[in-house]
Amino acid sequence: MTKGNRGAFARLRLSSLRLRLVVVFALVALTAAVSASGIAYWLNREAVLKRTQDSALNDFRGEMQNRVATLPLRPTQEDLRRTSEEMTENGSGYQVLLLGERAAGKPIVGASDPDVFTLADVPVALREAVGTRRPVTDANPYAYHLFWQRTERGGTPYLVGGTRIDGGGPTGYMFKSLAAEKADLNSLSWSLGIATGLAVIGSVLLAQVAASTVLRPVRRLGEAARQLGEGKLDTRLRVSGADELSDLSRTFNSAAENLQKKVADMSAREESSRRFVADMSHELRTPLTALTAVTEVLEDEQDSLDPMIAPAVALVVSETRRLNNLVENLMEVTRFDAGTARLVLDDVDIADQITACIDARAWLDAVDLDAERGIVCRLDPRRLDVILANLIGNALKHGGSPVRVSVRTEQGAAEDGSGEEELVVAVRDHGPGIPGEVLPHVFDRFYKASAQRPRSDGSGLGLSIAMENALIHGGTISAANSTGEDGAVDGAVFVLRLPRDASAVARALGTGSRQGEGTDE
Repeated sequence: MTKGNRGAFARLRLSSLRLRLVVVFALVALTAAVSASGIAYWLNREAVLKRTQDSALNDFRGEMQNRVATLPLRPTQEDLRRTSEEMTENGSGYQVLLLGERAAGKPIVGASDPDVFTLADVPVALREAVGTRRPVTDANPYAYHLFWQRTERGGTPYLVGGTRIDGGGPTGYMFKSLAAEKADLNSLSWSLGIATGLAVIGSVLLAQVAASTVLRPVRRLGEAARQLGEGKLDTRLRVSGADELSDLSRTFNSAAENLQKKVADMSAREESSRRFVADMSHELRTPLTALTAVTEVLEDEQDSLDPMIAPAVALVVSETRRLNNLVENLMEVTRFDAGTARLVLDDVDIADQITACIDARAWLDAVDLDAERGIVCRLDPRRLDVILANLIGNALKHGGSPVRVSVRTEQGAAEDGSGEEELVVAVRDHGPGIPGEVLPHVFDRFYKASAQRPRSDGSGLGLSIAMENALIHGGTISAANSTGEDGAVDGAVFVLRLPRDASAVARALGTGSRQGEGTDE
């Protein structure tokens, strides 16, 4: 993932956290506003309807007592019509329908406005309740009661009420429109809806402010953690306040301070160890030079020495050379650790370079070379020779001859398809291969797998130094086992990958070419 993608991903996560805070605030505000608005609407609705219906029913009851009760037992239809019209003249806003009998079983109806209110507008259940006679008791002094019901016609709500005169008088029904109350309640619902929307918008704005207040320290903490991860150990957060985020900032500063101290202590110890190794290596070179000169003389005179002494002389010569190689390897490792290793580039014909490497070490009869002449790369020839010598020598020691070295070029595997051309050198032996538990450690310093492979008299630094030399070129080395046709392990294969032109890497290291002055000696 590129740095830009990581930044976009971090911004997306931050936006998601901000979005979650805003959504939570909005949901809480919406729930509270809807609940409050619902309760307020229900209470106002009940209050408005109850006030309207109580006023209309009380007025209707009074009119029934004052006017209808004075009618004769057998009123005419004209009496009922005139009385119903008189009952609506007080401006109560309802229509009246009176139901009487001019003779037994012969009902008559008088309505204040037959076009608005007829007997068909009275629900059957209400008529049955009004017409039902109840026993008169101490708890129930009236045989007939006033009943009401809310109904709807043509989308308009109405209040229908009715009662009957005791003693056989007419039955009266009233019919009042609740359209005005509905309009008032609709206006109230719209007002409550607008108030709810404003509450949600306000909560979103407050959530943005709260999110910024909370996320700003979190963002600073994330940036500080990123800088700390990049090695800027002096990164600290400014602490203000006494809240949880301030405690978190103090904890971060304390952890960063402890980390800086530990890293400084470790760096000092590592520098001391590295200086000790370098000093020791340099100090050993002088006596080793003298020892090497003596061993060369002894080796030349080995044939003339006493047969009892010759094996000891051979051992001294062998161990002196081994000690000399170890010191040189330690000095090389010290340069890599100190960051003083540099590239000295030159145009190298790879086939000639490999041939010179194996010829200088008398490996021509043990190595099969598959390399076309003319593959020219701009690399450090000395470091390339070190890499090849270690890989081929390791293959000869642990896998035996013949060792096959093949060379090819490939296009680098860049994400945008514009990778630079790479040099690929594969070194393969036909030995027992590398055990699975050893493979992850083959490039570790001083690591030996003597229990699994033939005993080695090396220092355990060769492959590590080869890897360091590959890395300083901007390349790498991989190790794996090759298999035969039957699936069995048929030796180990080391693959070296280097850029064909390491000039960009050299410039980054601040080194030059043969025409320059770069050196690591």
